[in-house]
Amino acid sequence: MMNQSLSIREAIIQRRSIKLFNGQPVEQDVLMSILEDALWAPNHQLRQPWRFVVACGSELLDLYDVLKEFALPKWKELSEEDLEKQMKKYTLAGGYVFVIVPEDARQKERLEDYAAASMLVQNVQLLAWDRGIGSCWKTPGFLDNPKFREALGIKAGERIISMLQVGYFDEMPKPKPRKSIEEFVTVFEKHE
Repeated sequence: MMNQSLSIREAIIQRRSIKLFNGQPVEQDVLMSILEDALWAPNHQLRQPWRFVVACGSELLDLYDVLKEFALPKWKELSEEDLEKQMKKYTLAGGYVFVIVPEDARQKERLEDYAAASMLVQNVQLLAWDRGIGSCWKTPGFLDNPKFREALGIKAGERIISMLQVGYFDEMPKPKPRKSIEEFVTVFEKHE
């Protein structure tokens, strides 16, 4: 897909979660540029409560070994063909961004940090989309596995909130219908 120049509205409305990537790698400089721009997400007191573990290019092969171990715990029992088939949902992505936030002991700050990092993830998704790169925010259970955390270098007091797959794709998913705004809005009325 070619670079696009979308308005903010177009990017928000047209963006789709991509689950079927075409295997084309995302260049590290492109991904780093997207992340650099995404850092402008609003965040309380400019704490910038995030860090990333990024894999694209040659380091993907090592990441696939880690993902295989935790996503498919019985991978050794699979035939080579079945293993390859089940790993496609991981190996066709052109890159990965694991978004990590501190687990502040103070509830208010912890919630603020999670919200800020969530806005950053959306920034990444929209900025990538504008470059013709799809993404999908995933939160598989193994993100909290102590051995997986260790394999990614996650420190005590940190939490992985997103395994963001990024990559190029050949087919645009159709939009799914959304409820109307009237189903979500209550216009304020003063009650006495």
